[in-house]
Amino acid sequence: MGENRKRMLAGDWYIPDDEELKEETRRRAELCAAYNAATTADDAERRAVLEQLIDDLGEDVTIRAPFQCDYGSRISIGPHTFINFNAVFLDAAQITVGAHGQIGPNVQLLTPTHELDTERRREGWEKGEPITIGDNVWLGGGVIVCPGVTIGSDTVVGAGAVVTKDLPSGVLAVGNPARVVRSL
Repeated sequence: MGENRKRMLAGDWYIPDDEELKEETRRRAELCAAYNAATTADDAERRAVLEQLIDDLGEDVTIRAPFQCDYGSRISIGPHTFINFNAVFLDAAQITVGAHGQIGPNVQLLTPTHELDTERRREGWEKGEPITIGDNVWLGGGVIVCPGVTIGSDTVVGAGAVVTKDLPSGVLAVGNPARVVRSL
């Protein structure tokens, strides 16, 4: 295993532009393309592609194409979760989605963060901070979840919200940045 991949897996700063990580990206690109092109294929065919792409795929998960991710190998999706069109899961760090989730169209789960220092950012340094989404969470259309965020179970995030900080279980959060407006 190469140095940059080791650093990425450890949650340290790494340069994603190396041959080993590029090969993983090529693999992901092929699988995403195959999945996104198979919109009229039967469920078993589509599931077979997803099982190659996503590390931990629960029973009865629905993902509507198009779907994009960085690697797929750092994504876990719980059973009976529905993910609508145009989802983007950038999994430089682990992304965990619990059971019975509802993820609206155009939702982005973004684990990469970049250097604030201009020189290091120009050199390409980044690191991933994991995203964890509990069971029974509903993310409305266009929600963006930023690096390192945890959303507790039974929470609803309103359409277009940008989640920059952890949200507790059982709340309704809206806005940019997302803020809790009431308990559920």
